[in-house]
Amino acid sequence: MKPKVKSFLTEDVTKMKAMLRMLNLHTVCEEASCPNIGDCFGRKTATFMIMGDRCTRRCTYCDVSHDRPLPLDPSEPYNIAKAVKMLGLQYVVITSVNRDDLPDGGASHFAKTVQTVKEQNPDCSVEVLIPDFLGDIKALEIVVKSNPEVINHNIETVPRLFPVVRHRGDYRRSLNIIKWIKELDSRIISKSGIMVGLGEKKEEVIKVMEDLRSVNCEILTVGQYLRPSKNHHPVIKYYTEDEFKEFEEIGTKMGFKHVFSGILVRSSFHADEVYNHLK
Repeated sequence: MKPKVKSFLTEDVTKMKAMLRMLNLHTVCEEASCPNIGDCFGRKTATFMIMGDRCTRRCTYCDVSHDRPLPLDPSEPYNIAKAVKMLGLQYVVITSVNRDDLPDGGASHFAKTVQTVKEQNPDCSVEVLIPDFLGDIKALEIVVKSNPEVINHNIETVPRLFPVVRHRGDYRRSLNIIKWIKELDSRIISKSGIMVGLGEKKEEVIKVMEDLRSVNCEILTVGQYLRPSKNHHPVIKYYTEDEFKEFEEIGTKMGFKHVFSGILVRSSFHADEVYNHLK
């Protein structure tokens, strides 16, 4: 059964949107039509999306627009840092569109944003949710050297479905990104996420979980895929809370430090609480 999502047309959401427009910022909460926008904006937090709102890829599950990207905004790192200060955040998640048009995939812009946020908000911890940088370890190293507390790269789905829903992605490439995080800096927490309901089988999900543990992934999120529109990949199955609980139990036994599994769970949903759980 399709889950019910609370209305996000609240005063808190309206105020948050006004602040974001004032600073010319984007959030994945808005651009990807996240069902948790009311919860997150109501708690005065958001997942900031840098490097514009136009993605160079067209994944069939994603509601972020696909178009020719605009030039990078050099003031964006400073505006992100300003927003963090205005909101009084002690934990912030920063993600991006895919920018395959840039030589380093946008890694330098990620690093500049992390560094600026930390310089202007010394008590704030930073999580970055990064693309695969086309498998470029040097690009990943640029992000690692900016010293975020958590680096997340979502595997999203099972290998069999990559050609269908992530046709410009590569399963092994994504696993390598997660593997390299800990190899480049063992202090950084590694994280990944899976969507279910795209047509995968239970045993395929479990195999992905095993693969993630084999590359030292420490935090895992599992959530239900919800179709943004009739033009996107259809929902093949709605999982039950008991099934999500089972994924959590299986992942815990595998050795993940934390598994956050539920119908409306997204990779950055309550990310601060997940991070604090590990401290």
